[in-house]
Amino acid sequence: QVQLVESGGGLVQAGGSLRLSCVASGRFFSRSAMGWFRQGPGKEREFVASISGSGSFISYEDSLKGRFTISRDNTENTVYLQMSSLKPEDTAVYYCASSRYTDRSSSSRDYDSWGQGTQVTVSS
Repeated sequence: QVQLVESGGGLVQAGGSLRLSCVASGRFFSRSAMGWFRQGPGKEREFVASISGSGSFISYEDSLKGRFTISRDNTENTVYLQMSSLKPEDTAVYYCASSRYTDRSSSSRDYDSWGQGTQVTVSS
């Protein structure tokens, strides 16, 4: 199993930026794709972005392309989510997840370890 600890959430005004971090421990980090998911109030959890184990391949939920950037530092066992031009509809709990596979994936079923989540609130 992998332990994941997210940080970086908070309250930001619309148009602002935040960078989320997720530190992993317990499994060879570079062998696992990593993903970010989010769950807004009254909504189901949804895919945000995923990055392959090497960092060479990245996927985004289509509507977030251009505003969100996922990256990873395998020397620090950390994955990041840079969010810019934030909108009130981006308000959600953001979860970091570790995949059982090396290839990136948008399916939550491919992820077997999840962080506790970090709250992001965007005010209008």
